[in-house]
Amino acid sequence: MPPGFFTSSRATIHQFYQTYSKYLPVAFFIGGFLWDSLTLTRIDRMLDNLILLGYLLFLGVSIILVNRAEKNLIRRPLILKYRDWYPLAIQFFLGGLFSSYVVFYFKSAAVGKNWLFLGILIILLFANEFLEKRLTNVTLQLTLYFLATFSFFNFFIPVVIKKLSVFTFIFSGIISLGIIGLFLRQFYHNGSIIGKRELLRISSMTLFLYLFLHLAYFKNWIPPVPLSLKFGGIYHQVSKAGEVYQLKFQKPSWYAIWKKSDDPFHYAAGDTVFCFAAVFAPVELKEKIYHIWQKSDPERREWQTTDRLPYEVVGGREGGYRGFTYKRHVVPGEWRVEVQTDDGMILGRINFDIVERNESEKKFKTIEYQ
Repeated sequence: MPPGFFTSSRATIHQFYQTYSKYLPVAFFIGGFLWDSLTLTRIDRMLDNLILLGYLLFLGVSIILVNRAEKNLIRRPLILKYRDWYPLAIQFFLGGLFSSYVVFYFKSAAVGKNWLFLGILIILLFANEFLEKRLTNVTLQLTLYFLATFSFFNFFIPVVIKKLSVFTFIFSGIISLGIIGLFLRQFYHNGSIIGKRELLRISSMTLFLYLFLHLAYFKNWIPPVPLSLKFGGIYHQVSKAGEVYQLKFQKPSWYAIWKKSDDPFHYAAGDTVFCFAAVFAPVELKEKIYHIWQKSDPERREWQTTDRLPYEVVGGREGGYRGFTYKRHVVPGEWRVEVQTDDGMILGRINFDIVERNESEKKFKTIEYQ
């Protein structure tokens, strides 16, 4: 190599950074999102989870480098030379993590309350674009790192142990607190955190977020990842032919090409109402699913549960594990079926009305769900 090659290359890189620095946050944001979209496929695919675990690891390393550089604790010139790039690395890995979380949690979000947590992830995803200068703040760094870690282990642990429960959520929080605790201990002893007041402020923020996430979980504000409702509907008949489910519903008007189920359900004496649902679950994860049949009580302005009907799902199918329940002796009114886990986490709601059927409403259509 010619003399001065490395010196010239470093100078070129530095000049490039100075020229285009104002555009780099957007470039890193888009880069993280596109890379995530191209590389991630399924929430239970081990390679995808290892990629996210790598994001968390490199994000942690970047946070350490930023804080050591800010407090002049780096002695190696080669590492110190690229200190301006470390906040961008934090931004890139946060963008990759939060974009993947938006995708995974969006698939599981099915009811209004779930969208609160999903909305927080979306806001953080877009806010990350403008956080470059603030990402040198250790409080913000560790708060975001705690949220990123908790969000990851919340679905990674059930995928690994093949079980979804309250315990897996609590365990995810304990692991995340432990990781942040190690960061705080290291940062306090090496001087990255100045004084007990700053240590107390970061600890308080982390603990507050920890308690808020637990409140959100028990309030059903957090989608029940890694489970997700792939498809659901109300039918006059559900039957199985081999591996294919046949779903029979009243034939809609010619223009209603989007209708694939009975809503409203036109009921006559002796009819049975079927609820069909396909739930995606990771490979080998077994979970009991419940269909909670509920009827609206207009006078009390509340939903009255009439039936709680279970069936077990076994994970692995891309289209979801399929199952159905049915109910006889219904009455006209506003109904819904909540698809829930054994712990009461809501995967989705299927709303429909039951109305009396007249003689002209006897034409039916059958579709297949594989």
